[in-house]
Amino acid sequence: MADEPNFIDLPDFREYTSEEMLSRANSFYHDVKRRRTVRDFSDRPVDPEVINQCILAAGTAPSGANLQPWHFVIIRNIDVKHKIRVAAEEEEREFYENRATPEWLDALAPLGTDANKPFLETAPYLIAIFRKIHDYRSDGSTVKHYYSSESVGIATGVLITALHHCGLATLTHTPSPMTFLNHILDRPNNERPFLLLVVGYPTADAKVPAIEKKNLAEIATVFD
Repeated sequence: MADEPNFIDLPDFREYTSEEMLSRANSFYHDVKRRRTVRDFSDRPVDPEVINQCILAAGTAPSGANLQPWHFVIIRNIDVKHKIRVAAEEEEREFYENRATPEWLDALAPLGTDANKPFLETAPYLIAIFRKIHDYRSDGSTVKHYYSSESVGIATGVLITALHHCGLATLTHTPSPMTFLNHILDRPNNERPFLLLVVGYPTADAKVPAIEKKNLAEIATVFD
């Protein structure tokens, strides 16, 4: 039998004046607008507690039926990072040489990407994000996770934003397939690799593509 609902008073909700809301919205937009995907990472160390707190922030994300279908693997070990780089570059070479369509390669060309991923070893942290398709009860039976892709995607967005808020750079890396992560990181079969997040400081001479983001009229429609 399902547990009965248990409700508490809404904790810690804060309401602001219209002026405060607009100021906070503008401030947040201009801060997050500075975030850029980086491929030139320094090996400069990062306080592990910063990473821990950002992952706790990601864990506050909403999820289907509050089942929280995510698992984050924090990787600092040099040998493990090397294994991940070797496996990822193998998949990337296959992608660039055989799997990617000409149209896809043309779309990637302005970003200057290729199969070489040295940042997987250089950056002080990799965070492998896994999506749980189901979990297990104490009796061994399974618990299905609902809207797991959406839930893990939201949590990942919170994590990227939290890391940026702390002054760190990130890169979202998605070699396909990523099943090698289950093997290297000893994750169970009920977890699927969702994304590999590279985290650290950019190098002093880091370069990023000269790109622009779409404006409000291009990304939103308003019905009054």
